[in-house]
Amino acid sequence: MDDQRVRALLAPLNHHETATRIFCERAMNNRLQGGCQVPIGSYSELQGDQIWLRALVGEPDGSKMVRGEITGPAIDGEALGTQLAEQLLADGAKEILDELYGNA
Repeated sequence: MDDQRVRALLAPLNHHETATRIFCERAMNNRLQGGCQVPIGSYSELQGDQIWLRALVGEPDGSKMVRGEITGPAIDGEALGTQLAEQLLADGAKEILDELYGNA
């Protein structure tokens, strides 16, 4: 959106801490190609200038869960989200997601 007037009108509606957390969580979900049919969860918290992200990918029946967490500078939240997604994939989430998406 390039309209400065609209940006100025919407600015009071933006909550920086919430936006920071959401961008971190969405980066993780985007890397995992998450959708409504896949059990992927995440939760983040800001702790001072640090962001903490916890996430999981699971089998739909709950028989297998791959969990992980990461902490780092809040300014790097999106990169941390992607990094945690890569960790989850390496720890077994790739197999779960491949099966669910029919890539196995």
